[in-house]
Amino acid sequence: MARFAQVILDRSTARPLDYSIPDGWSDRVAAGSRVRVPLRNRQVAGTVVSVSGATSAKGVRPIAAVMDERPQMTPVLMRLAKWMADYYGCDEQDALRCVLPRAVRETGHAPLKRKFAALAREVTPGEIAAMRTKAPRQAAIIDHLQRAGRAVAAAKLVAGPGSSDAALKALVRRGLVSVTAESVRRAPRGSEEFAATRPPTLSSEQERALEGIRPALHDPSANKPIVLKGITGSGKTEVYLRAIGEVLQAGKTALVLVPEISLTPQTVERFASRFTPQGIGVAVLHSHLSEGERHDEWHRVRDGKARIVIGARGAVFAPLGDLGLIVIDEEHDTSYKQDEGPRYHARDLAVVRAGMEPCAVLLGSATPSLESYENCRKGKYDLLELTHRHDGCVLPVFRVVDMRLRSRDGERNDQFISPKLATAIESRLAKGEQTILFLNRRGFFTVLACKACGKTVECPNCSISLTLHRAEDRARCHICGHAEKPPRRCPQCHDPQIAFSGVGTEKVEAAVRKMFPKARVARMDSDTMTRKDAYHETLGAFRARKIDILVGTQMIAKGLHFPGVTLVGIISADSALHLPDFRAGERTFQLLVQVAGRAGRGDAEGEVIVQTFTPAHPSLQFAKSHDFDGFAGHELEMRGNFGHPPYSHIVLITARADTAQKAEFAARTLAQKLSSAVPPSVMVSPAAPAPLARVRGMYRYQVVARGKQIRLLTKAIRGTLKALKLPKDVHIAVDVDPMAVL
Repeated sequence: MARFAQVILDRSTARPLDYSIPDGWSDRVAAGSRVRVPLRNRQVAGTVVSVSGATSAKGVRPIAAVMDERPQMTPVLMRLAKWMADYYGCDEQDALRCVLPRAVRETGHAPLKRKFAALAREVTPGEIAAMRTKAPRQAAIIDHLQRAGRAVAAAKLVAGPGSSDAALKALVRRGLVSVTAESVRRAPRGSEEFAATRPPTLSSEQERALEGIRPALHDPSANKPIVLKGITGSGKTEVYLRAIGEVLQAGKTALVLVPEISLTPQTVERFASRFTPQGIGVAVLHSHLSEGERHDEWHRVRDGKARIVIGARGAVFAPLGDLGLIVIDEEHDTSYKQDEGPRYHARDLAVVRAGMEPCAVLLGSATPSLESYENCRKGKYDLLELTHRHDGCVLPVFRVVDMRLRSRDGERNDQFISPKLATAIESRLAKGEQTILFLNRRGFFTVLACKACGKTVECPNCSISLTLHRAEDRARCHICGHAEKPPRRCPQCHDPQIAFSGVGTEKVEAAVRKMFPKARVARMDSDTMTRKDAYHETLGAFRARKIDILVGTQMIAKGLHFPGVTLVGIISADSALHLPDFRAGERTFQLLVQVAGRAGRGDAEGEVIVQTFTPAHPSLQFAKSHDFDGFAGHELEMRGNFGHPPYSHIVLITARADTAQKAEFAARTLAQKLSSAVPPSVMVSPAAPAPLARVRGMYRYQVVARGKQIRLLTKAIRGTLKALKLPKDVHIAVDVDPMAVL
């Protein structure tokens, strides 16, 4: 009986094409298989999305080749890709591209092979003595192999002193040495073996939380997603470990998502120390892996050699079989949202995947997102709470420094390190304790402006001021990466009075080194963490107390556990507070609470000093008292009054073009057509310039659609875009449930 495969071609936005399955290949071709198929006069790769017994297409051609012996994607991942394409309004091929990483999609199952040499037989003393006289290089290789007592990498063997590749080949021809090719795992840094650790005793609160999770572990289809709301340092990770241990005992697998790559080494260490001594493999998946590492880790998971996966947002597509639990740590974090197409949210996809598997899903945070918190209030999610630090430590003292006030000596307290913070740092250094200084801005000076005419030096491609990076003597754009020598004269009036202002982490680091010359200072931001192992090395040094003061951006703000830290200084709490975004207050509150939670995790009491020009803002006041419930109640009331999420869904549509006129025309036309296509309950805003009006040389106009039924909204948007004939040089981006409207 003839069988046909519906194949979505790579780099194609068209509908699936039908191809016949050759006789004898039926067992090798199924949904999720990677195949090569003829297209006109060439062969292209594609993914089988379904198999059927009939087709209405004419002139169907057969599949040319099957790229792997079994489907690369599980049935659940195929369903998840389809759901993702439907919900986020993207092409199914784009969704499949997210599910299957390029390292796997383009190479298939091609592990790294390395040659190993071993003795083929016992070599007698007489043979070795003869070799030392006539062939000393061969003798050196035999000596090396005899000392090793096992196979040795051929490349290492011939690189040693007194040996050579020719000598090794001669030994193989003589039958004294055998060379075999073996698959070698390209292991990511941080996934090495760790010594076993003994599980700590759970607190009564942790025990109750684990009891609340167990029903979902045993019968996930009958239970809801669970939000574990625990203050910083309350031991949420230990609850995750115990829950995963029970899942593994039941023969299932587990997925752990973390928001920042900087959290991965510490998380992997804790999980590997607990589970690898039991013979349970832990795989790591994140964007800092090489293509080879990503390939090998992915196949370890697909082959069942790793039963726990830890990774950033892309790990939500890990091909785990028999999944028992998904943990989303710091579930509120905006890093889970993909910022380019398809713009999925890993937390939401994890909840959807958990329903498809089915498996338990656990969302942990000290400051849950308001969407998840509202789901708990409505009964869609279950809520479990940890209200005390598990080691008996108290939450750090929270002090607010009003940067508007004058200090006692009559000087304005307008330096970016206030006297109160400087004194506190000095006190910690004297006691041998550690300090974290947080500022969510990179660079040295963040604004370059002319004193004479007021001209701000902006990026030529983006509507944003250039930031001075003093170490490399470059003014950089943090959006497109444009760099130039900092101007010595105003580019507009040519006056030499260029003023540098604003503060970035580079400037903070320089000031701290000058103020405390004996202190060991390090900086963690995307400028200093460019090397592959930089995260691992810097955090390892900080944990070993080889660093006294760590300056950094949001990558040091959450999830990290350092008992030696007793002081956290927040240089400016206002940096994100006044952005034109309805989530600005929520993000600021979450960031303040998270970074404050790094202090006081050891024996000494912690202290947090927050510098701000708006000390009365509700986000700061609620953060000061560690009052999440109070903040959530206040913020949700405001959101409800204005109909903002979580009481509605928002879709942000951005038109980009090389001229402002084209972008504006496209956005206005889209807004007009969409308004007539949706019911009156859906609000469609007029087209307006984006807050960042120009990015990477492209002008941007936005349309915001808001409604309670997201499927209705995305269907209308897809239909409108399909019917709208826009010029090829106008690009439309659709962001469903955006985390920012900039």
